[in-house]
Amino acid sequence: MSTRLHALHAAGQSLWLDYIDRAMLSNGDLSRRIREDALTGQTSNPTIFEKALAEGAAYDAQLATLDGARSDREAFELVATTDVRDACDAFRTVYDSTDTIDGYVSLEVSPDLARDTAGTVAEARRLWQIVDRPNLMIKVPGTPEGADAIRQLIADGINVNVTLLFSIDAHARVIEAFIAGLEDRAAAGKPVARIASVASFFISRVDSAIDKQLTAMAAANPAAAETLNALQGRAAIANAKLAYRLFTASFSSARWAALAAQGAQVQRPLWASTSTKNPAYRDVIYVEELIGTNTVNTLPPATLEAFRDHGDVRASVTEQVADADRILSALESQGVSLQSVTDTLLAEGLASFEHSFVTLLSGLNRKRAALASVASSTGAPAVASL
Repeated sequence: MSTRLHALHAAGQSLWLDYIDRAMLSNGDLSRRIREDALTGQTSNPTIFEKALAEGAAYDAQLATLDGARSDREAFELVATTDVRDACDAFRTVYDSTDTIDGYVSLEVSPDLARDTAGTVAEARRLWQIVDRPNLMIKVPGTPEGADAIRQLIADGINVNVTLLFSIDAHARVIEAFIAGLEDRAAAGKPVARIASVASFFISRVDSAIDKQLTAMAAANPAAAETLNALQGRAAIANAKLAYRLFTASFSSARWAALAAQGAQVQRPLWASTSTKNPAYRDVIYVEELIGTNTVNTLPPATLEAFRDHGDVRASVTEQVADADRILSALESQGVSLQSVTDTLLAEGLASFEHSFVTLLSGLNRKRAALASVASSTGAPAVASL
């Protein structure tokens, strides 16, 4: 067992794996990680599935059974929901043993629905029914339209992972949507217990974007270079610490206490994009500096391995919060607009996931055509319908 990963879990942070593929579901690797690495959940997104489907032939047998008249989007939905359902089953013991606090697996609605409230709600409801597991989480982007969808889905009793959060304002909006959705549900006489949500706050991309600005500003103004360079690598963690402060305040209110008395669970902050993009920074910095109770960190495999090897554990997310305010104020005073940066990052994140989805569907189309060609040349029987 990994002492460091178990210590991280004991400090109040849940470890979720930011990766999924069929091989780990079938060869025992995921089950081993759950046993040995204190792993308590798993997340997926279009980019992850794009990589999984592009590598090897693990999905070929299932794709070969798909009626050729079915669309590539339907083909993807088949393989994605199968993987996520199997992963939910692998984590079911965690879900039960933690009394529904942990053990979740996330599946994202189509990226092209990010600005479509009604479309997001309809697809989320459909995916919820297809996977048919209580420890599924539906991922919904944290756009204004997404927030409206989140309120409806929580009122329906559907678990939600809010993704692509970069700004405190957006975080506040989805906390409000979550609480309001529970209130809607309670007002309808329905139970609010056993409904889970996480707010996925993206970390390293903030530093990458702001560091790039600071480097350019320092080159243009050497007299201010020392001040500007001292702010590099500090914005993302500061931003996340203020998000945690907002979380703590929001779920300490009298309004929340009324729901908690009915068994409602808090919407935990989830730290996403926690791999280190700048090799000059410690490779586990976005784990070590954001540890605290009621948090989740979704770790890419390489970051998880790095923390297992040399990560340090301390209750860090509540440290030097006043400094976090000062860091962000200093950036603003130097002309770096955090709001502008986070708006751009959200737009880029949505575009990136949509690009991955288009690439994924294109790859599936080629793979299905190749499988059909092999079947035709070998005289294989007609494939079954989905």
